[in-house]
Amino acid sequence: MKFFVSLVSLLSIACGIQAQNDSLKSYTTKQVSGTPPIIDGILDDPAWEEVPWSTEQFRQLAPDAGKPASVQTQFKILYDAKNLYVAFLNLDPEPNKIVSRMSRRDGFEGDLVEINIDSYYDRRSAFSFTASVSGVKGDEYISNNGNDWDRNWDPIWYLKTSIVKEGWVAEMRIPLSQLRFADKPEHVWGLQIMRLYFRNQERSNWQYIPPDAGGWVHLFGDLKGIQGIKPQKQLEIQPYVVAKTEQYQKEEGNPFLTGKSSSLDAGLDAKIGITSDITLDLTVNPDFGQVEADPSQVNLSAFELFFQERRPFFIEGNNTLNFPITDFNPNNLFYSRRVGRQPQGYVDTDPLGDDGVSEYVNSKTNTTILGAAKLTGKNKHGFSWGILESVTASEKATIDSLGIRRKQEIEPLTNYFTARAQQDINKGNTLIGGMITATTRNIQSPALDWLHKKAYSGGIDVMHHWKNRTYYVSLKTLVSHVKGSEASITETQLASERYFQRPDNDHARVDTTRKSLTGTGGTLVLGKKSGKLVYDIGYSWLSPELELNDIGFLMQTDLMTQWVWAQYRILNPIGIFRWMRFNAVQYTEWDFDWRNLSTGYNANARFQFKNFWVTGMGGEYGTHNVSNADLRGGPALHYPGSINYWFFIATDSRKKLMLEINPQWQWGLNHYQKRASVEVELTYRPTNALSLSVSPSLTKSVNEMQYVSTASYNGQSRYIVGEIDQSIFRVSMRATYMVTPNLSIQYWGQPFGSSGIYSEFKNITNANAAEYQSRYTPIPVEAMNLNDGIYHVDENQDGVTDYSFDKPDFNFGQFRSNMVVRWEYIPGSTLFLVWTQEKNGAFYDPSSPGYNRYAFEFNDQPHNIFLLKYTYRFVL
Repeated sequence: MKFFVSLVSLLSIACGIQAQNDSLKSYTTKQVSGTPPIIDGILDDPAWEEVPWSTEQFRQLAPDAGKPASVQTQFKILYDAKNLYVAFLNLDPEPNKIVSRMSRRDGFEGDLVEINIDSYYDRRSAFSFTASVSGVKGDEYISNNGNDWDRNWDPIWYLKTSIVKEGWVAEMRIPLSQLRFADKPEHVWGLQIMRLYFRNQERSNWQYIPPDAGGWVHLFGDLKGIQGIKPQKQLEIQPYVVAKTEQYQKEEGNPFLTGKSSSLDAGLDAKIGITSDITLDLTVNPDFGQVEADPSQVNLSAFELFFQERRPFFIEGNNTLNFPITDFNPNNLFYSRRVGRQPQGYVDTDPLGDDGVSEYVNSKTNTTILGAAKLTGKNKHGFSWGILESVTASEKATIDSLGIRRKQEIEPLTNYFTARAQQDINKGNTLIGGMITATTRNIQSPALDWLHKKAYSGGIDVMHHWKNRTYYVSLKTLVSHVKGSEASITETQLASERYFQRPDNDHARVDTTRKSLTGTGGTLVLGKKSGKLVYDIGYSWLSPELELNDIGFLMQTDLMTQWVWAQYRILNPIGIFRWMRFNAVQYTEWDFDWRNLSTGYNANARFQFKNFWVTGMGGEYGTHNVSNADLRGGPALHYPGSINYWFFIATDSRKKLMLEINPQWQWGLNHYQKRASVEVELTYRPTNALSLSVSPSLTKSVNEMQYVSTASYNGQSRYIVGEIDQSIFRVSMRATYMVTPNLSIQYWGQPFGSSGIYSEFKNITNANAAEYQSRYTPIPVEAMNLNDGIYHVDENQDGVTDYSFDKPDFNFGQFRSNMVVRWEYIPGSTLFLVWTQEKNGAFYDPSSPGYNRYAFEFNDQPHNIFLLKYTYRFVL
């Protein structure tokens, strides 16, 4: 580590160049004195004559940072009591070559122009409105001084475009109700205009900001001249109606699987401006039927998989309620997918009971969200905050036996609460914040006594910048506290995140009498974020008792991590390249016994050529890896080191046909594992309105030490691992056709298959032995007998089974798809037609030779869902 710190310090001295922006620009607007302009993309309204064109020179952000833009951009801004009006004249000497690609909202395709407005004038946040020449809108909420751009913010505003002999025109009307600003007689707002000249992939700015600057919003120019406007209290109510029908495999005798079902539902979303600084978003009985399904996965690890949030209510403004612990894993105090999660309880029934009568169970796949409210605010003093309150219903499974039904609770009535606040100090150079969460369950059923009754967490974060925001230091600390029955806290101690029961765990022990658990965590980072050389040096810890998974996400505790990351970047063209980036990483992990879990070194580089192709490559060497979880409560398992190498190449994204290829290889030392994969993405745009893509990927791996099971023999545990030969194959297919900028037809489909064949079973006998082969003892083939899918092991070969385990081989195929017709018939009001399908089957056929084995067989009847959702937004 000392070597890396010294290297970073020397490079910083040698290469650190202070990023300076141009002198501050300003534009002075005027209030409309007569009839406001009609938004038609023509600019022939008399109102536009009241202000001059801004003809100040735009300068390139990329590729030739700082040089004059190849094509210049002019703009005008007007306002009245209700709206901001913006006109752009995007000059282009060859209008016939303007690229008018269409996409869904926030697709950012083709030639475009964008305005960023810091109406709070806090130099940290802004509202972004983007116009593509095709008339497609893009809008984002910018926070954290340009580090976070939230595409899920969808304000109501109006846009028209046209191509003219001078280039192309964009005309906007932005209601002031969609912005946030203080109540005062005169305003100065931050302003930035950005233009993408698509066929040259040239980005230019009105207020020049170097690409290696340590921020974005704080370097904006000024918009002046706004007087006498009042903050608009936003009031939008959006009721919805959903009609749904399902078709699926009928099961004889099962009253819940009749082959089809239908339902009609309704709900309400609303956005209410309580004051000029406070906005309330709420939803009652929300429906997310139009949301794309998660990709299929097979999880062989001990840990929970992380899936991205896709539900609109929770993703809009999610950066306000965000508290990531580090930047390199998904651990977070708040994980919105906990709200409305799959019920955690289950019904233990015998398909054919003791009396010979079958029992059938009907339960929901997701917990019903009764309602949720999100309150956010920000004031002129730099204080921002957000609160989310949501309630999910008590879910009960229905069990049927010969028409006699009973119910069993599988998820209790639960309240989720989270609050986040941040305060800017010293013109945004210092940021102090905090977050608290609370989960409260009303547990009535003894079958759910293993859940926490109450779970709390909280964190404090501080970030300070200096030397024109070139350098920074960041500190985060957090604490968690969970309460419940002895059974629930014992379950927490035994869970895969911590495994207190490990026989070599010297710092934590299972206590079955505990009724609460308290843990801590945190991160300290020192870094440089501007100039040619950027870096950060960090340390994080997650104590063994930390628990966030009631409302947050926590993959593993009992972990301390140290890292050094540095990047040297050349962002202006040089030789055959448009830009280059070189990265180096060193990291080490320990548990709280100071056992060295891993040490690794990574180097990689990325380049873009002047023909707009992009390539990159990298490699990583890990000296070793120790897992406290792989033996599922057994001792820490020591793996040999590994070497990983990858590269990718992507063709010119401006072209109608684009191809990207990304192969990867990994080799384990002592030949304990090997892995090879390739991902390919092919995108074709036959017209500006149609986009087609297909992305196949194939992974082949062999691992001698894959966990299989834990058995007991003569009072001792047998930790069984085996050699797995695994194949994973998926193909993501996507098609989008834009009928108009507001009417789209989109299809997504993904066949997925994974198979695993196990052999060479072993018992782990000395998990931390110095020699790899001394860590296990092979189970002789003659000591194993396979019968009805169960391996019976006669370890001492005396003719008596000593222990047994299920045959772990698997073969899984799945096809998921959905088609969505989305029509925003007026701004903010949408009609959805949705078809979702899922088919399950097989992927791997062992009877076929060679690569003919890799085929999908979807013999099951598909599960089809047809949905019509109608929403109408009332703006009051």
